[in-house]
Amino acid sequence: MAGRGSPWMLGCKAGQIPVLIMSSFEDVDTEETVTSLHMTLYHPGHQRSGIFQSIKFCNRETLPTSEVVKFGRNSSTCRYTFQDKQVSRVQFSLQLFKKFDSSVVSFEIKNMSKKTNLLVDDKELGYLNKMDLPDKCLIRFGDYQFLVEKEDGESLEFFEIQFFLSIRPLLQENKWLPQKPTPECGSCSPCSTQNNSPTEAGENEW
Repeated sequence: MAGRGSPWMLGCKAGQIPVLIMSSFEDVDTEETVTSLHMTLYHPGHQRSGIFQSIKFCNRETLPTSEVVKFGRNSSTCRYTFQDKQVSRVQFSLQLFKKFDSSVVSFEIKNMSKKTNLLVDDKELGYLNKMDLPDKCLIRFGDYQFLVEKEDGESLEFFEIQFFLSIRPLLQENKWLPQKPTPECGSCSPCSTQNNSPTEAGENEW
């Protein structure tokens, strides 16, 4: 898992949600930490077109734990979209759950693509296959690579998601090795990136 001093974070720290706790003697302000997902994205053609233009890099977004977070091409269905016709309308989804023997929340990842299998480290997911998301893992489909790192929090109501951009491949010689991500255009603001070659196509598939 990413630590608070991790070079992946580029100074962007996980946030906290203030919670007001009422005491019989006084009002006490406390802070409840939230579970955070840090996702570092890579695509070899990210500088030539706008595949990541709808992703706000380095921004922390707080979402309710009840939300199923979808990634894909269809902006009316997916919260996070890729401007690439070869990406499925819905490529994959993430959903939170709580294990019986755990005090923290976990994530489940499901492949929603009918034509492209999803790789989570060395596990291959076909259409509608799902699995528990490791605390640190590499997600791949086509030429897309996502390094995902989870930080546990206390809140059961909200979680955070934060994106970073890497200019270097996250996968090298069948091993994924962390490379320091570079903010787009040298800052934490959106900039154009590109479409290349995931193995999906067609308007009549998910």
